Amino acid sequence: MSRPYVHLHVHSHYSLLCGAIRLKKLFPRLKELGMDCVAMTDRSQMFGAIDFQLQCKKAGVKPIFGTELLYLPSLDSSESSSHLVCLAMNEAGYKSLRHLSSRSYLDGQNHHGPHMDWTMLQQNHEGLIVLSGGVLGVVERCLIEQGEDEAEKVALRFDQLLGRGQFFLEVQALKTNRQERINQFFQKLNQKHGIPLVATNEAYYMYQEDARNYKVLSCISSGQNLREYEDEYTLSDQHWLKDGDTIASQLGPAFDEAINNTLKIAQRCDFKIPLGDVFLPDFKVPKEHNIQSFLRHCSHEGLRERFAEFDKADKAYDLAEYEDRLNIELDIIINMDFPGYFLIVQDFINWAKDQGIPVGPGRGSGAGSLVAYALRITDIDPLPYGLLFERFLNPERVSMPDFDIDFCMNRRGEVIEYVTHKYGKMNVGQIATYGALKAKGVIKDVGRVLGFHYNDTDRLSKLIPDQLGITLEQSLVEEPRLAKMYEDDRQIRDLIDIAKSLEGLHRNVGMHAAGIVIGDEPLWHYCPVFRGANQELITQFAKEEVELAGLVKFDFLGLKTLTVIQDAVDLVNLHRPEDDQLDVYTLPLTDPGVYKLISSGETEGVFQLESTGFQGLLKKLKPDVFEDIVAAVALYRPGPLGSGMLDTFINRKHGLEEIIYPHDLLAEILKETYGVIVYQEQVMQIAQVMANFTLGAADLLRRAMGKKKMDVMAQQREVFAEGAAKNGAPRAKADEIFDLMELFAQYGFNKSHSAAYALLTYHTAFLKAHYPAEFMAAVLTNDSDTAEKVAKGVRNSLKMGLSISPPSINRSSRAFTGYQQEVIFGLGGIKGMGASAVDSIISSRNEGGLFSSFDDFCNRVNLQKVSKRTIETLIQVGAFDEFDLPRKRLHAAIEKVVARAQKTQKDAASGQNDMFSMFSSANPDPSHEDNILAEFEDIGEWNMKKLLEVEKALLGYYVSGHPLDRFASLIDKTQHCQIAQLNQMDRYAPVVIIGQVTDMRAIPSKRGGRVAFITFEDRSGAIEIITSGPTLEIYEQVLGCGEPIMIMGEVKPPRFEGENFKVNIGRRNEDPRAIPMVQTLSDLQSAKTRSIAIEWSETNEAKSKLTRLRTICEQSEYAGRCPLVFQLHTKDGARVYLRTRYNLHPDEHLVHEITQILPQAKVHFLDRHTTNRLLS
Repeated sequence: MSRPYVHLHVHSHYSLLCGAIRLKKLFPRLKELGMDCVAMTDRSQMFGAIDFQLQCKKAGVKPIFGTELLYLPSLDSSESSSHLVCLAMNEAGYKSLRHLSSRSYLDGQNHHGPHMDWTMLQQNHEGLIVLSGGVLGVVERCLIEQGEDEAEKVALRFDQLLGRGQFFLEVQALKTNRQERINQFFQKLNQKHGIPLVATNEAYYMYQEDARNYKVLSCISSGQNLREYEDEYTLSDQHWLKDGDTIASQLGPAFDEAINNTLKIAQRCDFKIPLGDVFLPDFKVPKEHNIQSFLRHCSHEGLRERFAEFDKADKAYDLAEYEDRLNIELDIIINMDFPGYFLIVQDFINWAKDQGIPVGPGRGSGAGSLVAYALRITDIDPLPYGLLFERFLNPERVSMPDFDIDFCMNRRGEVIEYVTHKYGKMNVGQIATYGALKAKGVIKDVGRVLGFHYNDTDRLSKLIPDQLGITLEQSLVEEPRLAKMYEDDRQIRDLIDIAKSLEGLHRNVGMHAAGIVIGDEPLWHYCPVFRGANQELITQFAKEEVELAGLVKFDFLGLKTLTVIQDAVDLVNLHRPEDDQLDVYTLPLTDPGVYKLISSGETEGVFQLESTGFQGLLKKLKPDVFEDIVAAVALYRPGPLGSGMLDTFINRKHGLEEIIYPHDLLAEILKETYGVIVYQEQVMQIAQVMANFTLGAADLLRRAMGKKKMDVMAQQREVFAEGAAKNGAPRAKADEIFDLMELFAQYGFNKSHSAAYALLTYHTAFLKAHYPAEFMAAVLTNDSDTAEKVAKGVRNSLKMGLSISPPSINRSSRAFTGYQQEVIFGLGGIKGMGASAVDSIISSRNEGGLFSSFDDFCNRVNLQKVSKRTIETLIQVGAFDEFDLPRKRLHAAIEKVVARAQKTQKDAASGQNDMFSMFSSANPDPSHEDNILAEFEDIGEWNMKKLLEVEKALLGYYVSGHPLDRFASLIDKTQHCQIAQLNQMDRYAPVVIIGQVTDMRAIPSKRGGRVAFITFEDRSGAIEIITSGPTLEIYEQVLGCGEPIMIMGEVKPPRFEGENFKVNIGRRNEDPRAIPMVQTLSDLQSAKTRSIAIEWSETNEAKSKLTRLRTICEQSEYAGRCPLVFQLHTKDGARVYLRTRYNLHPDEHLVHEITQILPQAKVHFLDRHTTNRLLS
């Protein structure tokens, strides 16, 4: 057995890019080494402290909590930082650790990281054992840089501050000259002053063979490559987790006491972080109330206000039923000691509502609480829909309530600011999340360190399949090309092996998207904290750990749908009188137009109902009451879809199948769902009504069924049978119903969540049904950051009969706007348009009226905010088209026009305008613009391909036309099917589709080879195409060319209810080489064209342009095999055909060039029959 020894200086993977020891692998290794105690001392922070404690408990290992802090004598010191290791002996020591780690971030952060100084240590060293810090320790560094005398003074200073036996000098077996010198000096200090020694090994990795991999990790952190890596302090290959015998033999007998001191320190450190407490901030209540009575007061007052709303809306209600339910819930909340939680939540939600910030009606099981409804935490009345409080807060299962709150995406931050101001900026924080070294990224990182060219590592990373969470090991199995490179190339194998060893280590720390914690005092009293990129206070513990530490998490979620609703309502109310403003939240849930829209399946943009599969479901279901929407949201999930529940539900609703209840007692519970168990709440109610369960006990049963806890279910089956017997049900019937509950508990959905979100579904459907332009403008505004979503929104708008107006400097607002049947593209939706530029344009327009010309625009906007690049973008998307000038000409003139405008603005700013300009018109002389633009008069327009490519790139959709336009004649002559009509075709019917590939992603196939998922769209819609094997190999290049193409294939029907139709390239059992299955329209047109005819009328002007036309025809890029023919209409009315000496390629760009010269001309691509007739 190895010599007893405890590692007291260990860096885990929580030391970001500094430690490579994974906790899950640490404890098996400790067991191998015979060690039952270990310290974790991650650099500057304690991110992993609770994870460490939990894993220690599981492994039967004693934890020692510590951290390695960066130290400066004072925070304004110019010295290089050194290290100190602090270990917690007890609760006071843990508090000192929390404070030192937190203050190093809050007060000592600089570009080298978080630092503590002497003053901080003076104020926070109670309960700590401090080690000198290792290779870069405070005494060690002083010895190397300033000599023994200064190092001795530093050691004595720390020893005096901390007290004898609290400060230890670290000796290590690193086999370097530097460390040998340190060890010898520390031995002298020990003999001279009695400062104790401790043997550590500053472990950064698990095994000796991991040393090179760790150097690569260090290089990833520092940005160096391996050749540049010259840090002598970490070049040692000795920083691994050694056993006691190795430590003893390397240090020698002179340091036996230092080894023994590791055991003594381990004995003295005896602390575990208390877990499971709950710390809520003190919510201030009026003097006449305590927290419990104030909750009752607010709840009853709130319910009275709800009653007033019911009366105004002529809604019937049973006052006694509501008050009884309210009192029951209040008793439970107070008995479970959660009044403060409810009051805190209602406070910030009602503040948000008072500020006009949209808040969701509810989310999750919280919508089942009447107290929450009375306090306006939620906005759905739980009683009419049978929503259960116990599903949210179970008095028989003590756990924190958890309201997830949706806020408008754009204003969520304001609510967080309010909470921060109310409770104190040091008492409110966000929650840490970790970023990891993932497969694609770590390949690039390691490749850079090893000196690989970027293109090589980029090529490697692209071979890794685009699958969430995929590992390098999985990639080598699934991607044969990557596996082959790994086997054939030694250098690539080395790269991947190192990358695999580092994959999954924490790379960085960030901020949870929604979680907020609130304390009654500064957060570091509960857990260590750090600063985020924007100076936010963030807990060092992640989501699960921070709750274990006792802080309560409040989820402030951003929901785009709320923003869409508010934006649409704002647009609607612009055109409504002040006394008749639309408020969707007070609408009755009975509007026929809503149910007509939903039943039609035309629900693109409607919250939760957007998918093609859901649209198909709605056409069958034809909802006509709100409860049907609630059920549809619950049923459209894989479990119910695959179980047949959905078909039963639909058939029973429409009278095609008899409604059968398992027992008469259950009829009332299952009436609204036609005898089908749809919701978790129904499972609970069945247990209550059928077997006399309390709702709390019923919730425990539901949980056991959902998690398939067989032992609990077996016990509960007997309890259920006994209760059912008391209600007259025989054992066989009880077992039958219990089996049904067990089955549907797997599929049942949370009705509270479904009902609350169905409200948002209803609101969005109402807006789409009655205010389509305003609604789609709001949708497009909130999707404007994604080109694909903009294109989809435009398609949907056109499908709805709306017109889409392109960006205009005189008509566009910042956001998309809609009124009546028109949607106007917003300037903020243009890619690359900064907010300040958009605001400047709109401000100039508001102050000085509409822009009268391009020159007027350049003179009036602030050119420091509206850059030349911004103006170029506006030209490219057609924002100046209303001035009837070619975009290409404006682009050519931009340098001169902008330069002159800049001079004018500069002169105005410096007061250098001459006397005459003081009396001139406010608007500049338009002749100046004419003069500049006249210089570029011969410049025509960009060809249509360029126009469309730029529009698509900057707007997400085509304004000036469509790439298919140039092949209109060919498409008209080709029998094909539009994507929108595919669902009307037979299964596996042959089909021809014409359009463009907008996205293509190839991944390894489980059967070997690769499979490609292709998004293909035409004017009517988009579809997914899947292809693999020889078909993919043959046509991959054509599919990825970016040109309009024609695909021959077959219709692939949905595999299950709700799946979209797809298209397979080619036919089953056909050789993909037999005939071309995929062709560009350009190649297809070229193959069918035998000659090109220019039809024009004989005029003097036309004759004068023939020289320019000849120049075009002589360009090599247009050379081809098709003879060019003039079809001339003479002045006397004759029609003459003249063959030229030019043979050209039938290219649409050629057509554009010709029509630029001869605008009245028509260009025809003629087939063989017509050509033979003309030229014979």
